Amino acid sequence: MPETRFPIPVRRRIPGSSSHLILLLISAALGGCSGGDFGRTRQDFRNDDMHSWIGGEATSSVGLPVSQFQLTDNERLLRDLAYPLIEPPHSRPAWRSVFGEYGAQPSPWRQAPAFDRTAYGRALIDEPHRSHASRYALVIDDVRDDITRFEPFFAAAVRVIDLDRKRNASLPHISELSPRERTDAVARMQENSLIVQWVQQCLERRISSYRWALERLVIAAPDNMAADADRLINELAAQTANPPVSAQPVIGHAVSVRG
Repeated sequence: MPETRFPIPVRRRIPGSSSHLILLLISAALGGCSGGDFGRTRQDFRNDDMHSWIGGEATSSVGLPVSQFQLTDNERLLRDLAYPLIEPPHSRPAWRSVFGEYGAQPSPWRQAPAFDRTAYGRALIDEPHRSHASRYALVIDDVRDDITRFEPFFAAAVRVIDLDRKRNASLPHISELSPRERTDAVARMQENSLIVQWVQQCLERRISSYRWALERLVIAAPDNMAADADRLINELAAQTANPPVSAQPVIGHAVSVRG
């Protein structure tokens, strides 16, 4: 019987220079994405005042003037800490979060259409997951992140609002105070107050979204993890209902006043 010979497949190797070129092209393409690598904001987006737009958006959205004063260190920190709380929570496809997303957000007084408390939960449920446990874990992580961010933001808000009270009290005693200086001072105080109210509203909306999402998870895929998620949501809700800051309401929903 004649010997049967099977053809041996020939593996074509990509020359080293070509493979290196491909890797370079892939690296360049990923580097060109707006969010940088592994969820970090790209370096060319980073600067000391990268969140200064928050104040201008808050005041302009309600028809108030924008202050021309430079930000103080405390005011800059307030805006930096506000951004993660006004950015929508992270129920989104994992491949998008890898590249990180950064973008200006409309204030609550400009948003249209109206807030949809179901959007977070629908994205969470509709996005494919390996198991229902990963959905619960995502809710738990998002709520825990908000709890972690709560104290630093409101600690900065306390300092800023307290200094604004002192600024306001000093205005009648400033010699030769120009109309422009007064306008900028008042505008900055309104701006700071609106930022605190903006975060407050976002926290209340997030809590509503988390509750809606958890309720749907419970009926779709009951799990003991629901108790942990519910406990964290209640903790965030309790903190949000009693913020440790007194901000003079400018417009819309006022921040709770505490002594």
